[in-house]
Amino acid sequence: MFEPNKYIQRRTELVKKINSGIILMIGNKKVSINYPSNTFYFRQDSTFLYYYGLNEPDLIGVIDCDENKHYLYGNDYGIDELIWEGKNENLTYRAEKAGITLSQGLKQFNDFIKSNLSKKRKIHFLPQYQPENILFLAEILSLPTNTIKEKSSIELIKAIVEQRIIKDKDEIKEIEFALDNITRQIFDFILKNIKSGIKESYFASFAEGYPLNYNCRLAYSPIITINGQILHNEEYYNTLKEGQLLLADIGSESPEHYASDITRTYPVNRKFTQQQKEIYELILSSQKTALDNIKPHIPYSEIHKKASKTLAIGLVDLGLMKGNADEIVEAGAHALFFPHGLGHLIGLDVHDMEGLGENNVGYDEQYKRSEQFGTSFLRFAKPLQEGITITVEPGIYFIPQLIDLWKKEKRFIDFINYENINKYRNFGGIRIEDNVVITSQGYRILGKPIPKNIDEIEI
Repeated sequence: MFEPNKYIQRRTELVKKINSGIILMIGNKKVSINYPSNTFYFRQDSTFLYYYGLNEPDLIGVIDCDENKHYLYGNDYGIDELIWEGKNENLTYRAEKAGITLSQGLKQFNDFIKSNLSKKRKIHFLPQYQPENILFLAEILSLPTNTIKEKSSIELIKAIVEQRIIKDKDEIKEIEFALDNITRQIFDFILKNIKSGIKESYFASFAEGYPLNYNCRLAYSPIITINGQILHNEEYYNTLKEGQLLLADIGSESPEHYASDITRTYPVNRKFTQQQKEIYELILSSQKTALDNIKPHIPYSEIHKKASKTLAIGLVDLGLMKGNADEIVEAGAHALFFPHGLGHLIGLDVHDMEGLGENNVGYDEQYKRSEQFGTSFLRFAKPLQEGITITVEPGIYFIPQLIDLWKKEKRFIDFINYENINKYRNFGGIRIEDNVVITSQGYRILGKPIPKNIDEIEI
């Protein structure tokens, strides 16, 4: 259901931050798979959705900051769209849904840009990720295509990040709708049906199809694999066998395209081995450490370090590492087992606003990205604020190729017991992930509980 006033208010707040010039919001285009009329599922640009709410291709939003005038450019649907897609809403009607009274065709947009370029007005635009939009911007602004990213407006990026990073109650409600009605049901199906002899593809097909019950889609390609040590494994051809672990990283979008992102790791036949239980409990402990330290004004980089230290202490206790946990984390030796960040922002994007540049979102002049392996993949390091929604997802992975490489290079031999790791060579990986919102006093896990304690899984 469209709320024009919501989009008007968001755009007006943006104007207050930018003050002058022209803001361009380029909507996404349809992208062909293997010939022009066979296209991928269309998903609108998230920033465009935030300010206009229109999930349709070939639209351009324009805001004149000096006059606080809002325009929508596009074309009326023709007979082809009517026949093949059943679309007959004219541009004026679509503009009204976004709270806009000024709408014109795409030809008029070209004239509008030429006129403002001749007046030497500042034109603000965002970095683009669709090649078609890069070429389009380069053409209308008379810029080389390889300069579009560097000439995008840092002022506009910072203003949008500041606005989008704090979620209001309606946005949080959308995330929880996706969690409770779709994502949670997918994990429930996996936990009820997991057993030896089932293929990964059986669960992947259910995960892909279930969101359609709500006219929704997954927020990203699901990870459902017995090879949990491959962080973004999107292949589903293996058959589950007793003694293995199945890592499932799945998240649906809501009707308004807000993402959820949950990871659980279940033992095939619902019974952990002692070795698996020890690693699993360690990761749960690490997540608890992170959650216990989450509250406003605490840098997420510090929470990442605390969670990493808990992992390091446990790995020392298991004989896989040695030495002082603080020194292990400071050196980065723990990244052999935990080679990624603790979490990322979540919202209209599963990695929220990553298209605006990760360093523009998760880092600033005070909080610089680490160059250390593992920690360098932390996507958000800045202090938390009330209203931020973020994932908390520690993990431990045994990656044979990485183990062999580090052992050959004799990396961190004072901290890593390479001989003992051989017992875990075919272990795979475990990750546990939840979505939280930062509150005035700490945090709240979003959505209804999805089983993650050992007794809940094995019951």
